Amino acid sequence: MKIAQIAPLYEAVPPRFYGGTERVVAHLANALVDQGHEVTLFASADTQTRAQLAPTRAQALRLDPAPLKSDLASHLNMLHEVRRRADEFDVLHFHVDLLHFPFFEDMAARTLTTLHGRLDIADLPGAYMRWKQYPLVSISRHQRKPLPFANWFATISHGLDETPYAFEPNPGSYLAFLGRISPEKRPDRAIQIATRAGMPLRIAAKVDAVDARYFAQEIRPLLANPLVEFIGEIGDEDKAAFLGGARALLFPIDWPEPFGLVMIEAMACGTPVIGWRCGSVPEVIEHGVSGLIVEDEAQAVEAVHAVGGLDRGRVRQVFERRFSAHTMASAYVEQYARLIGGSVLPPQSELYPEAA
Repeated sequence: MKIAQIAPLYEAVPPRFYGGTERVVAHLANALVDQGHEVTLFASADTQTRAQLAPTRAQALRLDPAPLKSDLASHLNMLHEVRRRADEFDVLHFHVDLLHFPFFEDMAARTLTTLHGRLDIADLPGAYMRWKQYPLVSISRHQRKPLPFANWFATISHGLDETPYAFEPNPGSYLAFLGRISPEKRPDRAIQIATRAGMPLRIAAKVDAVDARYFAQEIRPLLANPLVEFIGEIGDEDKAAFLGGARALLFPIDWPEPFGLVMIEAMACGTPVIGWRCGSVPEVIEHGVSGLIVEDEAQAVEAVHAVGGLDRGRVRQVFERRFSAHTMASAYVEQYARLIGGSVLPPQSELYPEAA
């Protein structure tokens, strides 16, 4: 198939540091190429990919030092280029939320749109009712709940190339928190859990400008705790050692997480996850196998002491079976085939019962 992948321009593909959507797109594009498809990736020029790159901005937005820049103009320019070249492809696969909806209405039937973010936001219901001809992919069943009427085509879990994530059978004695410092990610809760459990906690996380006050007022004072080490934002080259060396990843979220990529990054290293029963967590973690699902801090502290009994080899096996880039790409190829009439497939709930 000839497939266009349209990525956001906020980060390079893959990102140098923090970034979920662009990382998934990077691994998906490469896996599709490895499976023999012709893939063109619309992204920023600092992208690294085995696909054919169609650069539409010189540098990804977040690390561009220009003091003034327009993310809207950048994305509109990219969509114009996609529209100009649309006839070259069998399928247009968008990862830019719903920004493309007004511009591709006449060819919506050969587009696929993966929604990567939360959907419990004002104004979204009206928009998805207005443009209901676009086939949508959710990344978890829970993500769909605010928009049950939307044109859901499939639920496909994220996947990653296992190569950068080395399996580590012999971890250290610390807990890990990886991601972003923000109220909904609850780094304060992670610090409290580690403190009550008496175990060191290493925090590798970025601080966005919007969360700077929260970090300064709520989190920075907690970093004086001798059990806590704040590392800051890390890139892919450091991630495997950080996650693989941890006894467990703490994922104490307090929001409707659509997926939680860091959970499967930890699993790829063999590191189990202690996650809150919130959002997609029960769909990603197999309780007692790839991690432990908890509902309060007391249970989380107990889980810290119990998680060492999980088999790290089985954690890695869960990743390989459910969350590899190959698995993700194969699932998307089946949906592309449905779009272009290349095969007659049963409903997606029959192909993947856990996604129904």
